[in-house]
Amino acid sequence: MDDVLAEITASVTRARSLEELTRPLLQMLQQVTGLESTYLTTVDPATGLQRVLFADNSQALQIPEGAVGPWDEALCKRAIEDGRPYTDDAQTYFGDNRAVRELGLQTYISTPLHTGEGQLYGTLCAASTARRPVSAQAGQVLQLFAGLIQQQVAREQLLVQLQKANAELLTQAMTDPLTGLLNRRALMDELVRQLATARRAGHWLLVAAVDLDGFKQVNDEHGHDAGDALLRGVTLALRKALRGGDVLARMGGDEFVAVGLGPERDADGAAAAVLWQQRLAASTVGHYAAGAQVIAYAGASVGVVCVDPRSGDAEQALREADAAMYRVKAERRAGR
Repeated sequence: MDDVLAEITASVTRARSLEELTRPLLQMLQQVTGLESTYLTTVDPATGLQRVLFADNSQALQIPEGAVGPWDEALCKRAIEDGRPYTDDAQTYFGDNRAVRELGLQTYISTPLHTGEGQLYGTLCAASTARRPVSAQAGQVLQLFAGLIQQQVAREQLLVQLQKANAELLTQAMTDPLTGLLNRRALMDELVRQLATARRAGHWLLVAAVDLDGFKQVNDEHGHDAGDALLRGVTLALRKALRGGDVLARMGGDEFVAVGLGPERDADGAAAAVLWQQRLAASTVGHYAAGAQVIAYAGASVGVVCVDPRSGDAEQALREADAAMYRVKAERRAGR
């Protein structure tokens, strides 16, 4: 038993995953029980299926990894329900079970495994086609191994939950909650990447600044819910006007920025900027539903610049696009 404990300590210390922990435990479980096959199963309540996750087969009896079967028909489930975790006469007690008949099982021992939330995870089992007595000490080892596996399962599930939570927090930190667009922080990172991509590809980069003229008046006359509805509606309209690889972000308030790859640098970048400006501006004109109201919106002021990615940086590109937008805004106010 001392040798087994030493092996367990080494296995637990080395293990970095459920598989790295379980495989040596299955080998040790064979040594302790003297049975032909040891295996770990999982149970999926959603599908009602049991799957052999890992197995160790030393003799004629072969329990294949990946084998799947209905949980309702599983020997493991029957053993739990009958309160008979061990038998060396499976043909008598479980003779109507298909696995017992087809594999010729005689000796069987198992224990259920649970998650940290108490839900059934699976079973740890050992079986043989020969009748072999299993000592009380072997049963204790089985329970010990089951506890170690349950702890590893709980750790891995917790790690998955933490990774998911971190991903959600990162998404929230980089996303505008109202529109679902990138926020300013995320845009700056993306703009740096877009500049590098355009530089490598030998293209211009188009950067558009969009400001919703009359947005304060919409809020004052129709309420902030209507203003939010307008922001979401314009977001959808701009997305439809953009190409697949273009990026759209909300800078805050009623300001948006769009970034997209322009033509090759030997082409007319200024002409491409004009066409993009016209398309984006036209897309924002329309009627937007805001609850029971419909807002007739005359469109946003859009300024587009064609940036040479070999010079300047993200902040400079935004300043130039912002300046172009204010020129357009001034022209619209002057009625030109």
